Amino acid sequence: MASLVPRLLGRRTLQPAVALRSPRDPWMRFHGANPPRPCPLFRPSPGVDGCARAARRWWFLSPVRHGSTAVTLNTDGGFARFSVGDPGPNQNGGQNQPPAKKKMSKKSKVNQLKWYRLKAKKKMKSPNPEVRIRYKLGKAKRKEEWLIEKLRKYEAPRAPEPVHDPEILTEEEKFYLKRTGEKKKNYVPVGRRGVFGGVVLNMHLHWKKHETMQVVCKPCRPGQVYEYAEELARLSKGTVIDIKPNNTIIFYRGKNYVQPKVMSPPDTLSKQKALEKYRYEQSLEHTSKFVEQLEQELEDYQKHVALFKKREGAISEQISNEDSAVDDLTTNSDTD
Repeated sequence: MASLVPRLLGRRTLQPAVALRSPRDPWMRFHGANPPRPCPLFRPSPGVDGCARAARRWWFLSPVRHGSTAVTLNTDGGFARFSVGDPGPNQNGGQNQPPAKKKMSKKSKVNQLKWYRLKAKKKMKSPNPEVRIRYKLGKAKRKEEWLIEKLRKYEAPRAPEPVHDPEILTEEEKFYLKRTGEKKKNYVPVGRRGVFGGVVLNMHLHWKKHETMQVVCKPCRPGQVYEYAEELARLSKGTVIDIKPNNTIIFYRGKNYVQPKVMSPPDTLSKQKALEKYRYEQSLEHTSKFVEQLEQELEDYQKHVALFKKREGAISEQISNEDSAVDDLTTNSDTD
């Protein structure tokens, strides 16, 4: 309190005089108001006691701000520490929040990219073949992992389906349906996109007027036509009659066929996503082949280096043996 008094005295300034209204002011005469009391030009200072009294009155009459009375116990490091107040960000359950990432400017990003490119250029133009092969191999493996992660997004989840009981056909019925499917010209193509919702939709549209239909798979890898046949039979609930050598499948709709309300199954890909999946699969296939090629090349180079070192060691040993033999001959001749 004693330290507060000189501050109040130092801040006390002289107040200017108040302008007095004349008692002959027409407004005051009209309302019959009494003339204001004259105010002195300068007010005297209240003194030290008056300032102390005013400060004490302000201290007791001002609202009290109560702080947080939360008491926390911290036992990190084997010591008990008490703290009063709100727990800090690092005292909340002992979990340290990760620092916020600092945003990089455009110039710093460009400089970082330039540094990476320069580093890659040095590895590509290295005189050591092993450094070049390892750089290409690491880059190809990173791309392979990235493609696998991309392909996982296109895996359609299979919903639990009701048990499908396929119809039992005799040999005569199969032969008749096979000849009928070969004669008719209605077909559904399965191209590079593979099996997706549009293929099953077209099959149901063909089965609206025909009992049998053909599914032509082009392009198709060896053995892939059987995978297509199994997948289409599961999605369309049809029966596979025959699989020809030219990658053509003949499907039969069934005796008690009823066209479903939703002809395109919900657990299949769209046309656009099926094309994207095909591109990623093609890229993954070529990348895997390139990785195998680089691994074989690195293995051959290491074998070549080991063989060269072995030959070099044998030649150096042979030269050292010849030198030792020559030295022995010279010493013998000197003694003789």
